[in-house]
Amino acid sequence: MATLTTANGARPVAVVTGATGGLGAQICGTLAQAGFAIVAGYRSSADTAHALVEQLDGDGHCALAAPVTDSAALGRLADAVAARYGRCDVLVNCAGTTRFVAHEDLDGVDDALIDDVLATNVRGPFAMVRALRALLADSGLAGGGVVVNISSIAAQTAMGSNVIYCASKAALDNLTKSLARALAPAIRVVSVSPGLVDTEFVKSMDGAWRDEQAGRTPLGRLAQPEEIARAVLAAVRDLQFTTGCVLPVDGGRPLK
Repeated sequence: MATLTTANGARPVAVVTGATGGLGAQICGTLAQAGFAIVAGYRSSADTAHALVEQLDGDGHCALAAPVTDSAALGRLADAVAARYGRCDVLVNCAGTTRFVAHEDLDGVDDALIDDVLATNVRGPFAMVRALRALLADSGLAGGGVVVNISSIAAQTAMGSNVIYCASKAALDNLTKSLARALAPAIRVVSVSPGLVDTEFVKSMDGAWRDEQAGRTPLGRLAQPEEIARAVLAAVRDLQFTTGCVLPVDGGRPLK
């Protein structure tokens, strides 16, 4: 895999929130292989995040607290990134939350769940961009600084773990478009929209349900974490004239 550098030959830096999850960890690994110094952002899993950065290709990686619902903490994160690296070229908003609640069970979606999902999945990515905007705008990466929001096919199909989760991902895709317009031309903003990803968490669920979900996908299987990570890398490295769009990695799920 070709190693990325910035215009002045410096090593680019990527901040990944939700880095300790199965998908976040894979994104960290793929970007590290491509030459990025990784800032693995975590909410509470500090030990897991520090263990992750020790396993990444190359050196210069670090783990920093990135509780996306705490804007003051994100300001401190931005200061720490600036002090350590003097730059931030890519932000991957991978932190997210949900809980399985049947769509017809409106009472099951209580106010606390609504607030948690929207604060994490919508306000969180916005707050991360707000905190890192100045660093991203100064990126020397070809195509400029990049924000990649990890969305979901639930934004389009309105089928997912609960009604509010689906709405939060639709809001995130809309946010991608608004921010792409607002931050151009210095910063590009893209959503990567997976179908159901076969992470360790999903593998632990009922096998019949997983098979049913795969059967609803024209390509006949679930997405693999590395496929989502490669889409993130492509958005950063290869699609330098792309912004304000949603890149589906869903096996054609909306077609069936």
